[in-house]
Formats: sequence, C-alpha cells, structure tokens
Amino acid sequence: MYTFHHVALSVTDRDRSVVFYGKLGFTQVHLWAADDGSLTITHLKNGDMILELFCYKNYQAAPESIHTTKTDLPIIGTKHFGLKVDSIEAAREDLAGKGMVDKAVEIQQGRTGPRFFFIEDPDGILVEIAEDKRKFLHG
Repeated sequence: MYTFHHVALSVTDRDRSVVFYGKLGFTQVHLWAADDGSLTITHLKNGDMILELFCYKNYQAAPESIHTTKTDLPIIGTKHFGLKVDSIEAAREDLAGKGMVDKAVEIQQGRTGPRFFFIEDPDGILVEIAEDKRKFLHG
C-alpha cells in the first residue's frame, strides 16, 4: 500500500544543488517558483527516488551539529539519506574523479551490515553512499 516517494531538502542555492545531485544521477523533472521570488521548489529524479529541493530566498542556516553523524544522530529528526551502489570502491573512485570526495575517504562497516561512507552536499547535508548486499533486501 505504501511505497517510498521522496526526500525533501532545504538548500541555499538551487542551481548549485541541481549540479551536485546531477553528479549523483538525479535529473530535474519539475520546477515551481513563487511569483515574488521568495521560494523555488525543484523535483529531481533518479529511478524511483525523488529529491524535493526547497530554496528560500530568506533561509535560516542549519545547526553545526548536522555536519557529522557523531553529533547529529542523537538529535531527534531526519539525519541523512542513503544512495545504494553495487560497489563501494567504484563509487568512491567515481566521486573522487568528480571532485566530490577525497580518494582516501574511509569506507566503514556499518553495525547493521552495509559498507558505507558519507559525502556532504553544498549545504553540508549528509548523503550516505552504501553497498548493501544483505540477503533480506534481495528476495
């Protein structure tokens, strides 16, 4: 009955975020703009996943705690979103080639099984890149 639809992010620069997420395979499929220029809402799509980007002209900065899972996970609320890859090493190499991550970024083994690393979008929002080969996900 229920399936995943979208993740919403508030960003400071719509164009910069569209370029960043474009490097992760997202393409713009919709744009709405307020007549007074106070807000744009952009939908980006990658497969069945939609990112909804809110860009307010007069935004409020996020707290510094969002920039690391060590300080952000204990705070109630949405923490990050993850993108699944077939090979974590290939993803790290690809993102390093695009200038989005240092080649030396540490690949970690998650407590629940997946291997992962994090990148930050232009506003410091954490994006988890995960290789998840657990059997329950594959039938």
